[in-house]
Amino acid sequence: MDFRLTEEQEMIRKMCHEFTDDVIMPRAEQMDKTGEYPYDIIEQMAELGLMGIPFPEEYGGSGGDWVSMHLAIEEISRGDCTLGALLDVTTSVVAQELYVFSTEEQKKKWLIPIAKGEAIGAFGLTEPDAGSDAGATKTTAALDGDEWVINGTKQFITNIGLDNASLVIITARCRRSEDGKDIINTFIVPKGTSGFTLGKRYDKMGWMSSATNECIFENCRIPRDYLLGEEGRGLAQHLAVLDTGRISVGAVSVGLAQACLEAALSYAQQRYQFGKPIYSYQGVSFKIADMAMNIELARNIYLKAAWLKDNNLPHTLESSYAKLFASEMAERVASDALQIHGGYGYMNEYPVSRYYKGAKLLQIVEGTSEIQRLVISRNLLNNG
Repeated sequence: MDFRLTEEQEMIRKMCHEFTDDVIMPRAEQMDKTGEYPYDIIEQMAELGLMGIPFPEEYGGSGGDWVSMHLAIEEISRGDCTLGALLDVTTSVVAQELYVFSTEEQKKKWLIPIAKGEAIGAFGLTEPDAGSDAGATKTTAALDGDEWVINGTKQFITNIGLDNASLVIITARCRRSEDGKDIINTFIVPKGTSGFTLGKRYDKMGWMSSATNECIFENCRIPRDYLLGEEGRGLAQHLAVLDTGRISVGAVSVGLAQACLEAALSYAQQRYQFGKPIYSYQGVSFKIADMAMNIELARNIYLKAAWLKDNNLPHTLESSYAKLFASEMAERVASDALQIHGGYGYMNEYPVSRYYKGAKLLQIVEGTSEIQRLVISRNLLNNG
């Protein structure tokens, strides 16, 4: 069993590490304070090819693998987890759904600009009454001649509020003509389509530089061929790509936790109490040791899940392991890092306060911790 990264994977990690140190970290605090959308940083990420790492060159990618993609997400998230989440949504979820399920014409029209980073994608699953219960979607799509007419609301939609967002992929309930039963389909809805408007931009406690909006559809008409994938398989398609999204949240969590560790380790060596650096006290150094150990364990499981995906092996269970363990680990590590900073940790001038606010959301997005435990327990029963 070889745990070494390939030369290309190591190169991508090093490139993203340096980019984070040089470009993202100096801006992260200001971005969080002002809610500024860092379009220039996103453009530089696109120039580095980060949005298209796992896709073939013919579709705008670089022909890399999912291990490389998730190493990039971890390193970018070390500087700012909202940018790591942008990669999760636009690459791991939206671009992957287009790559796996779209027609050749749809790939050329929609996937290539996203893989090149010329446009950003959004993922529309959650609704006011359909969160963890994703199958309870109330948004409808009815066929009228050669057009689908969509009505409904999606909420908590990441990326769609960005100026360079090109589309949202949504689920909608449809009436099947032959037997009159409802099915759930998936649709590509370009931003700017008549009848598609953005509702409120959510006022969040953290992740301030991430665009999160309602999507409102009122007699929104799209061409018939904007159906994505097979009729009746829309929810299954959405849930399939969420397996990869969960690996990505694991990588985002590790990146944020790594930033907490680095901040805590630095502070503990510089802060003196009773004439000695606080790192010399086991109450602090043991806490930091636990942080480092749990970060490495979380890193190993998200990399295993990504490796399984690259090798076309089942990875649903490992994806949920990675998402659940890493996200809960990140919250603990952020809390411990703040505790080590003492009163200073509660001050906005120290980055650990931002890390602490940002960590909680990782237990909610791409399926809550409770849903991950449900997925894991069901898989254990089925695999038994």
